[in-house]
Amino acid sequence: MSYLSLPELTRSLWKVWFRNKDVFMKTFMVNFIPSFIQPLLYLFAFGFGVGNSIDLMDGVSYIRFIAPALIAVGIMEASFFECTFASYVRMYYQKTFEAIIATPLSIEEVIAGELLWGATKSVVNTIIMLPIFAFFGIIDFPSSLLLIPFSFLAGLLFAAIGMCFTAISPSIDTLNYPTFLFITPMFLFSGTFFSLSLMPDAIRYFALAALPLTHVVIIIRSLTLTRLDPFLYISFVWIIIATLIFFVLSINLMKKRLIV
Repeated sequence: MSYLSLPELTRSLWKVWFRNKDVFMKTFMVNFIPSFIQPLLYLFAFGFGVGNSIDLMDGVSYIRFIAPALIAVGIMEASFFECTFASYVRMYYQKTFEAIIATPLSIEEVIAGELLWGATKSVVNTIIMLPIFAFFGIIDFPSSLLLIPFSFLAGLLFAAIGMCFTAISPSIDTLNYPTFLFITPMFLFSGTFFSLSLMPDAIRYFALAALPLTHVVIIIRSLTLTRLDPFLYISFVWIIIATLIFFVLSINLMKKRLIV
């Protein structure tokens, strides 16, 4: 089986999305509170705390510099963890995948539905965070509203990457490895809390070539600050290509795992 062969999908995959949505709505407040509190903590700790010691970063106040990055991190974490730990629980412990596959839905449709739901979680996080940052006046409108559709695309990328790790992880505990070795480095070295221009050339080039969060931060920072980044269009194309590759790859990897 080719890992990049195109999956056969129908509109039935949305039934998986609706199933996950119904479960999410039953525990909405439990999911809402962390998405609301976490950006506030980062905003006060770094924006108002560290920001008082920094005059400007890339020509803007430090709090306006990190606000887009916090949105990007929220997008990444929401979709990645939904399609790693949460999907693994549904697959292995709750046997949800087996139950759905027993219906006319295919394996490919189940996984695609999971990926779309992971992307939706990123949209939910963005919608929660935008009013918070708007209240403090640290993002620009109306350009920041474009983050809502963009967060679905970016969320789909991280959901697909997360699902790839889920497909090859022998146990739920091993999902900690991509968290520490992939998510944490992106959190620190993707132009989030300090400018890429301050890093050594080797790290800067690596971040632009291999770290998805770098490109998500570039686009979100351009939209929230209403300024054109020289890498904006390159980053957008990078994200689209990477999303298509990992979307197909994750479905085929999961199909191989579930069939075996």
